[in-house]
Amino acid sequence: MSIQQELRKYAHPDKIKIYQNFFKTGPGEYGEGDIFIGLTVPDTRAVAKKYLDLSLEEVKKILESKVHEDRLAGLLILVAKFDKFPEKRKELFEFYLKNTKHINNWDLVDLSAYQIIGRYIFQEGKENPLLASILIKLSKSKNLWEKRIAIVSTYYFIKNNRFDETSHIAEILLNDSHDLIHKAVGWMLREVGNRDLKTLEYFLKKHYKKMPRTMLRYAIEKFPEEKRQKYLKGEV
Repeated sequence: MSIQQELRKYAHPDKIKIYQNFFKTGPGEYGEGDIFIGLTVPDTRAVAKKYLDLSLEEVKKILESKVHEDRLAGLLILVAKFDKFPEKRKELFEFYLKNTKHINNWDLVDLSAYQIIGRYIFQEGKENPLLASILIKLSKSKNLWEKRIAIVSTYYFIKNNRFDETSHIAEILLNDSHDLIHKAVGWMLREVGNRDLKTLEYFLKKHYKKMPRTMLRYAIEKFPEEKRQKYLKGEV
């Protein structure tokens, strides 16, 4: 049985319509035309873990599938391989970057980018400082999902109490027009604040008056109400 056959054993047709609406698959929406079969993430992850012996060539075929859950399974295989096989990390990192065109919705990015791209750049960056420039390049891409990969990848840095990369990529993306970038940047800034409020407030005081509203709301979500309102009213 192939991984795709096994995934279909866990499909819930009643979830398809919900997923289509949730991931915006209608005409002109960011997930236009994406196909769902109705799998939950835990089921997809459980199946993916059984197939860590698949070659990258085989994973590439899964990533090329028109079915969303197939692509997610392929990415979860990469994440698990990256974790389990340190000697293959460079190859997996490069493979991921070559296949970003298949990482084309926010869940696909959020469940894989920081675990592979962020982790590799964080761990190998001391030996190869040029790796950090990859995040900058992705953040300046015309592709929505590559820009999201750039900012979400910094989550690995945040988890290790390094915040400069997040601030730098957030500054590059401040003027981006897409709601999904506003949300991702705001989310990462909030995560910075959860660990170091001073760093977040330094960034906000510098930029909050020109930040997109959604980005600001996400960033200050955990603030006390009085302080939150001051930021929203431009009174800080």
